[in-house]
Amino acid sequence: MKLGIFDSGVGGLSVAKHILESKIFEEIIYFGDTARVPYGVKDKETIIKFSLEALEFFISHKVDMLIVACNTVSAYALESMRSRACFPIIGVIEPGVIALKNSLPNTQHHILVLATKATINSNQYQHQLALNGYTNVKALATGLFVPIVEEGAYPSEILNASMHYYFHTLATKPNAIILGCTHFPLIADCIADYFENKSILIHSGEAIVEYLDSAYHLKPNQVKHTQIEFFASSDVEHLKSCAHKWCNIP
Repeated sequence: MKLGIFDSGVGGLSVAKHILESKIFEEIIYFGDTARVPYGVKDKETIIKFSLEALEFFISHKVDMLIVACNTVSAYALESMRSRACFPIIGVIEPGVIALKNSLPNTQHHILVLATKATINSNQYQHQLALNGYTNVKALATGLFVPIVEEGAYPSEILNASMHYYFHTLATKPNAIILGCTHFPLIADCIADYFENKSILIHSGEAIVEYLDSAYHLKPNQVKHTQIEFFASSDVEHLKSCAHKWCNIP
């Protein structure tokens, strides 16, 4: 099978890494819209427009399945994309909520959702968590983390200052943190350290692999080797460099 992975930039590499390691697919096509990152500050119509343009790219490459490794696109454009595709398109929000439920079934625990402004404003995480009975949910737009990851500026004083800015007013330490942007797993260790390693972190990459098994019966270790090819709307060499440096993707 040939899988497509779409992200607004380099953050989706955190998902690609887990899928590569799972050895489910024979081939992966990764496209990062690096010329127009970040999506998280754009309006709904623009997000849908860019996402449908990316969909045409994957249709032309004849993928069998597409993973939208971008929470903002998952929040706003998933249905529009599905209406134009003849293959399954999977977002990251539903798998993330399912992974949380499997890891922390007690719905009274405190949940912190970290995401871009657009994802938070969509209320998709808040809605799905409420449907699953979670009542103590705090959603924070932490958009400064995206350029920090894009620049590779972590760990750093800039990241520490940003975490303090976002987190210092939290009244309760979270029992679980949903990393609601695929850039954020790359700074997961720093976030965990801030909360003294007492919070469960929900990672989109791990959640997607579990979801592929439970929803599509695509189990790990089905192939010996997965070939991956990278494409970008700008500076594909930077994308490849990030894949190698951050995720050990050759």
